[in-house]
Amino acid sequence: MPSEIVQGDKTGDATLPDAIKAYLKEKYNKPGNVFCGVIHRLDRPTSGAVVFAKTSKGLERLNAQFREKDTHKVYWAIVDKLPTEKNGELVHYLKKNEKQNKSYISTAKTLGAKEAKLSYRWIKSSDNYHLLEVHLETGRHHQIRAQLSSIGCIIKGDLKYGAKRSNPDGSICLHARELSFNHPTNQEPITVIAPVPQDPIWQFFEQ
Repeated sequence: MPSEIVQGDKTGDATLPDAIKAYLKEKYNKPGNVFCGVIHRLDRPTSGAVVFAKTSKGLERLNAQFREKDTHKVYWAIVDKLPTEKNGELVHYLKKNEKQNKSYISTAKTLGAKEAKLSYRWIKSSDNYHLLEVHLETGRHHQIRAQLSSIGCIIKGDLKYGAKRSNPDGSICLHARELSFNHPTNQEPITVIAPVPQDPIWQFFEQ
């Protein structure tokens, strides 16, 4: 269940970096403050892989990789409708509404709008839902949620983008499945694959 948040917000809830710092402090018996650098974020109701840096130099180098798009992210999304084409690319312009914490499809001429690109492929279907694998080319606010919703493929449990009902635990069925990057020190390629949540629908699709 995606109960932890990557960065602090107005709720004041404890963050994942706080938990990591406590773990590192105890594991390595470190005196004083422990470093944990935030490189990227996941939406709070989203599950999956997230990477942090243990040193400031590592943070600087990993930030450069993410900024220069030398990383690769793969998401899994369970949606309520199949796209017209089982495999395809979506290109939109998105504008974020800060007050609503939501992104809307707009036009290239809209002030503040940013281009959003992703590709997807169909993996598997159940009686009522469908699993899509999504590859991000850009990293916009709520990009996958907004773009899939715009073509009528609403992520299960995502009330903000059109789902009819929420998931019991407040999550949405969007999962950061895979994250690839180079180690900040030795440059060896690393791929992190996150197991899906312990939920019957996710277990069905992972089989």
